[in-house]
Amino acid sequence: MPRASALVLTLLVSALTVLAAQTGASSAKEIHDHLQKAAEYLKANRPNLAEKEFAAVLTLDPKNAEANANLGVIAFFRRDYQSASQYLRKALAANPNLAKTQALLGICERRLGEPSAEALLEKSFARLKDKTLQIQAGLELANIYYQQGATDSAAFVMRSLVELDPDNVEILYMAQRVYSDLADETLNKLAILAPGSARMQEVIAERLVNEGDLKGATEHYRKALQLSPQLPGVHYELAEAILESAPNDAQSQADAEKELESAVKSDGDGPGTECMFARIAFRRNDLNGAFAHYGRAFALNQAGTEAQIGLGRLLTTMEKPQEALKYLRMAVQSDPLNDQAHYRLASVCRQLQLTEEAEREIRLFREIRASKERIRELYRQMNKKPPGQEELSPDVEP
Repeated sequence: MPRASALVLTLLVSALTVLAAQTGASSAKEIHDHLQKAAEYLKANRPNLAEKEFAAVLTLDPKNAEANANLGVIAFFRRDYQSASQYLRKALAANPNLAKTQALLGICERRLGEPSAEALLEKSFARLKDKTLQIQAGLELANIYYQQGATDSAAFVMRSLVELDPDNVEILYMAQRVYSDLADETLNKLAILAPGSARMQEVIAERLVNEGDLKGATEHYRKALQLSPQLPGVHYELAEAILESAPNDAQSQADAEKELESAVKSDGDGPGTECMFARIAFRRNDLNGAFAHYGRAFALNQAGTEAQIGLGRLLTTMEKPQEALKYLRMAVQSDPLNDQAHYRLASVCRQLQLTEEAEREIRLFREIRASKERIRELYRQMNKKPPGQEELSPDVEP
């Protein structure tokens, strides 16, 4: 090639390189401008105009992850899951690390009945930082597991969601469905594998306690101990059933105390055991003994509401309201929905002329009491006893 021609070719190549760089820079600026306008339109709640800007970006760069992802979101909220799915897949192809995009695609795929939804939701659920989206993705994933009969997997997801938002009605509803089914599954398996076992007798006893049949529960707890005298936890549960069935009966108190002593020997001491010893001592009018047991329970677990209320109640009885105040304030912090804690704190505040605090606590007591009564009514309609809830006792009425 002549030397002059080679020089011309070199200059032409250089010119083309400069032109491409200028074109690329121009294109990048246009993309930036369109994305900025789209963001402003979204902020102003004008998704139609934002959609046009994102479309313009794709004309310049069809693989642009940000534009594809946002168009997918807009289509998702219009319930156009087919279009949303296409955009979101393109966004993920450009950037596989977009957890939000992956989660939304998983939800879309579930709406479209695609089996790929499960894997997408599994990969994105734990990585999500947006609480609302994490809840939605988690519920979708739990429902997939639940419909497959994978109750254990569904329960694992629901535990995470309950921790994330413990007052969310949809989460609570789904959780009770999953936990109820899981409990039934494990009970059925236990009944098949070990129908005559001590644990089976214990389960029957626990069911009877929840139904309010303390006498029947006591019999089955005793059967469990006959089969396995050192069965962990049963001596304590038996003591509780005996004492609750007749709390003011001297023989019941003695029988419960005997079972608690056996519980200490087999399982060791604990705050629950000490609190029950204290309740027995209080019923016998042994205030010093009750105070000592509640004190040990508090030392074992300073956040335990029963010990806090017990100490507050005893100190009030001993005419030491200022000391009682400390424990009762702790109790309402430990368990804000404990009506007795609020009532007893209100009583002590009245004695100490803390009028504003007393009025607030008695108001909270009444609100919580009314809520509990509504819950009891719902359970009565379902012919069930609320688990873990004692009947409303008259000694805390204002």
